[in-house]
Amino acid sequence: MKPKLISTLATYDRQQFASDLVAGVTVAMVALPLSLAIAIASGAGPEKGLVTAIVAGFLISFLGGSRVQIGGPTGAFIVVVFGVIADYGYDGLVLATLMAGVIMLIAGLLRAGNLVAFVPSPVINGFTIGIGVIIAASQLSDLFGLSIAQVPAEFIAKMEALWAARDTVNNLALAIGLATMAGIVALRRLSPRLPGLIIAVGMASALVALASLPVDTILSRFGPLPSTLPMPSLPEISAARLVELLPSAFIIAFLASVESLLSAMVADKMIGGQHRPNAEVLAQGFANLGSALFGGLPATGAIARTATNIRAGGKTPVAGIVHALTILLVMLVAAPLAGYLAMPALAGLLILTAWNMSEPHKWRGYLQDRRSDQVLLVLTLLLTVFVDLTVAIGVGVAVGLALRLRRNDAGMEKDWTPPER
Repeated sequence: MKPKLISTLATYDRQQFASDLVAGVTVAMVALPLSLAIAIASGAGPEKGLVTAIVAGFLISFLGGSRVQIGGPTGAFIVVVFGVIADYGYDGLVLATLMAGVIMLIAGLLRAGNLVAFVPSPVINGFTIGIGVIIAASQLSDLFGLSIAQVPAEFIAKMEALWAARDTVNNLALAIGLATMAGIVALRRLSPRLPGLIIAVGMASALVALASLPVDTILSRFGPLPSTLPMPSLPEISAARLVELLPSAFIIAFLASVESLLSAMVADKMIGGQHRPNAEVLAQGFANLGSALFGGLPATGAIARTATNIRAGGKTPVAGIVHALTILLVMLVAAPLAGYLAMPALAGLLILTAWNMSEPHKWRGYLQDRRSDQVLLVLTLLLTVFVDLTVAIGVGVAVGLALRLRRNDAGMEKDWTPPER
């Protein structure tokens, strides 16, 4: 239950700090445009992404059970957050996030962190791919520069609206978005240590600003970004409000726990370490409480940013703390510049993020799984895209448990062991 920061500080030295400092600044440059883009795609203001990366990112590293975990807003939450805001308003999202934080604190104290490893892999893979599809679809309007007054939340209705607006394509916006995507991919392959995301998005946005191209930016759509953190405050709380938001709170808590622990598992394999799952779940609880109090978004450990931290030389949770403080510094002194980031560039960034989070390199392996696991993955994916994430997770876990019990009864498996991820 003890935070990794306490353990690592016992032998901390100047050399480790130098490595953590470089890694923290590097991952902050990756997290900055991602945090803005995720907040916008979630239906919130871009500043909410920065607040989340600063407050939750700091608490996840300060209290977490992983040496190198980087926390903040992630793509996995876009679907849930968008739905909660649409149904209950932003105040409802803040309350749901606050409730999710409490749920995770209770789960951590009950040492339930170990149980997340037993969620069937096909369910996780299915809703992850499904979320990737929804995120990519949500960014097509900005990528193509379409003129749509209101993009529907439902997938089929969204596709119909996008098709109906096909005559309003902005070729300059599409070129900016595609160039950004090409730049990110090229920089990632040619020089993985460079913050390719911020370089590609920054160059594309600079071109839009300097040439005064008719392309939407954060500033033109949302106005200037704030240069300070908001004061903490509580949302409106009532018994009826708590009851209606409880399902959303459980989904946020589940996603935050699963994604953070999966990220910690990936980090363990990269550094040869061992995270503390219950300390990690507790940290996620405190992080979501903190993010909610400052009006931010749900947060969790981010696999891509954690991997970037490791590759950049991050050794201890100090790197994650530096990452959060660096984003805070940017917010304090350079918020006006962030307003010039081009919307098509951010859309291209999120589409690549959606592609990467669906892990296409694993698709061939899914075809070699047992047929029941393939059906479970596809079922979860389809329910995620066409019905609802809550339904997808509930049905997926229930069907996965039934399949597991059936195999045990048939003598196909003796016990339920954690899947390798």
